[in-house]
Amino acid sequence: MNILELIQKNEGYQIPDEYYTLSTEEMENRVRAIKERLGDQLFIPGHHYQKEEVVQFSDSTGDSLQLAQVAAQNKKAKYIVFCGVHFMAETADILTDEEQIVILPDMRAGCSMADMADHHQTDRAWKILQEKFGDTILPLTYVNSTAAIKAFVGRNNGSTVTSSNAKKVVEWAFTQKERILFLPDQHLGRNTAFDLGVPLDQMAIWNPITDSLEYEGDEKDIKVILWKGHCSVHENFTVKNIENVRKNHTDMQIIVHPECSREVVAASDDNGSTKYIIDQIEAAPPGSKWAIGTEMNLVQRIIKNHPDKEIISLNPYMCPCLTMNRIDLPHLLWSLENIEKGTIDNIIKVEKSIAIDAIKALDKMLLLA
Repeated sequence: MNILELIQKNEGYQIPDEYYTLSTEEMENRVRAIKERLGDQLFIPGHHYQKEEVVQFSDSTGDSLQLAQVAAQNKKAKYIVFCGVHFMAETADILTDEEQIVILPDMRAGCSMADMADHHQTDRAWKILQEKFGDTILPLTYVNSTAAIKAFVGRNNGSTVTSSNAKKVVEWAFTQKERILFLPDQHLGRNTAFDLGVPLDQMAIWNPITDSLEYEGDEKDIKVILWKGHCSVHENFTVKNIENVRKNHTDMQIIVHPECSREVVAASDDNGSTKYIIDQIEAAPPGSKWAIGTEMNLVQRIIKNHPDKEIISLNPYMCPCLTMNRIDLPHLLWSLENIEKGTIDNIIKVEKSIAIDAIKALDKMLLLA
């Protein structure tokens, strides 16, 4: 059952109203007490984009795959309360031991990008593309995708990618096949392929709604097929935002995530993964000035952690990731108290057949990276 079906059935995400009547101080004290009582049995990974009220209780913070790997390495923890979004918790379940339980505090915490590709769509697309191009395509998927999409890629000998290792994996893919199908984020795929020397006029878009290629030219020239998906946060950074920073902050460096559009990445001074952005700011000298194009919770945390630098969001009107923000302090407390009561809700469990194929795609990437 996918995240949309869960929500439609009104299952597994409602918490008692009383949690919203508690003071912040009381909730924080109760969370701390549960963490102390459960000890090593509990592990809380927190994604960089989470609210500060949640991140403060994380045992580890990082990107999605990094957190899943850290969870998998933590053999002592029976309960992994993943403060992120659905696909991240799925990856954690795939990589952790069978007896470990992965919990998502709010099942509504999905990812709009991941939801832009489902296995029904990929099965239809693959059939059409195979008929059109033959056995010349290797599928790749961003780790920001559902377990079912990772499994589709694994079954077809492809690999997952992260924003940190995408170039290395795409380079490898072109040694295997003439073309690649890149899911589900068209912008990361386009920016990565362009940086590796693939011209934009050799990139097509696959529209999963119309089951058709969007391309002007001779289709035999296509080298990259980009799934028509995007991050709803990063697509909202614009060239106009960059022009405003250039005009009002002439000495400010602009760094963005490669999930931004090609035009935004091209107009920026630098781009890279979440970790890359964090590392660049940390290594920058005091007094340096930065405009950052990524999720607002993270930007605000970077600003707080680096008072010696002048840092702003590239888009001052940007909202935090709405689905990430589903995980809040009341949901975290509710999840932890349910563990102690023995009435655990929101367990994330990936079907074994899907997990086996998804691991193939993940392992391929880890071997390459």
